[in-house]
Amino acid sequence: MQYWLVKSEPDVWSIDQQKKAGKKGAAWDGVRNYQAAKNLKNMKKGDLCFFYHSNIGKEIVGIVKVIKEYYADKTDQSGRFVAVTVKFLRKLDKPITLEKIKKNKQLSHLSLIKQSRLSVMPIDSKSWKILNNMSKI
Repeated sequence: MQYWLVKSEPDVWSIDQQKKAGKKGAAWDGVRNYQAAKNLKNMKKGDLCFFYHSNIGKEIVGIVKVIKEYYADKTDQSGRFVAVTVKFLRKLDKPITLEKIKKNKQLSHLSLIKQSRLSVMPIDSKSWKILNNMSKI
């Protein structure tokens, strides 16, 4: 299993909307960055993802699970980009702010800090555990 972080602006798609999508989940689509799209292609069924609210909030707010591996993104007219389907697992009791993540020296290597515009990124297992501990799961 691999770990990921996916970003969404909460006024476009929020953790609450993801939760309402239920067991069938929702397409994680609209990604138009080639590196992020490559990351989507590397996701496997069963992988876990932190759900990050970008722009408004700038914090990890929940966890979702990949339930369908990549397929053509229906929102992409060009046919070059892909989507995956993710389903809500849980909301964090205590969201993890970007500010707190930046203060933790063990997380300074994360793409969230180094490539702040990247919307889909891998998270190594050690960092996954650190972030989970920060959220008091």
